[in-house]
Parts: sequence; C-alpha cells; structure tokens
Amino acid sequence: MPVTSIEGSTKRTSAINAFSRCSRTSDGGFYRSESRSTVENGSTLIVFYTSDLELTLSKVVAAAGEISRDIFSFPGGRRFHYNDPHGNELAVWSE
Repeated sequence: MPVTSIEGSTKRTSAINAFSRCSRTSDGGFYRSESRSTVENGSTLIVFYTSDLELTLSKVVAAAGEISRDIFSFPGGRRFHYNDPHGNELAVWSE
C-alpha cells in the first residue's frame, strides 16, 4: 500500500489498524510513494470485516481516518468507506 512516510506507517497510529484486536505493529506491505490507492484511480477496494460497524467507524476517526462514505446498506450488509492518513481508500463492512 502506498504511503508518504515509511516510518509513520510502521507504528500503530494508522487508521488501517484502528479496529485490530492485536497489539502488534504493521511491518509489511507498505512502500513510499506519492500515489494513492483509490477506486477512482483503478485500485481494488480493500474491505475489512467487523462485528461492530459503529464502534469501528469511531475508532477509524480517532486514528485520523477520514470518512469518505458514511455507513450505508448494500446487498449482504452495511459498510462505510474511509481514507487512511496517507489518502488510501479502504472500507469496512458488517452483516
């Protein structure tokens, strides 16, 4: 996943980790780039699952994530989209 700073991405401050139950840091899959991973520019949307969508949304916001599409219903459940602090688009869904 592209990030503007490798150093900042290995700490547990990223909105990607906002709903993780583990206490480990992220230490892989990141590369320095000014590019952003968004559906608009052709990237695949990474969608995480949670059992508590509202709680996860509040944790994403607290971890500096920017909500780009608030919770909405779709066939199969509900979800929201957000941009991590580096501008990458991600989503979270629940049944």
